[in-house]
Amino acid sequence: MSNYIQTRRQGTLIRANLIHWSQFVQRTGVCPGMLGELVEMGWVESICTSPESYHFPEKEVFRVQKLVRLCRDFELPTIGGVLIIDLLDRIEQQDKEIRQLRRLI
Repeated sequence: MSNYIQTRRQGTLIRANLIHWSQFVQRTGVCPGMLGELVEMGWVESICTSPESYHFPEKEVFRVQKLVRLCRDFELPTIGGVLIIDLLDRIEQQDKEIRQLRRLI
């Protein structure tokens, strides 16, 4: 079951396709325990539709797949993978900003 909602992330209103917990686990390969940990940390955007029902924006699939591969391939704990992914995201964002600035110069 996929639902569309509008959510606000970093000040921007976006339309998100929601995926139920079980579908998210299946598509990402994340173990349910790790997903629960990510939700608790607030690292994965989720919408709690009832006390036992969570949904996730589809855009989170790639990000969690990347985390699962990183943790598996390098035998990292979840928090270690999260820190690396966050740092890689920041580097990518800074690279984009630098490229934009170079075009202006």
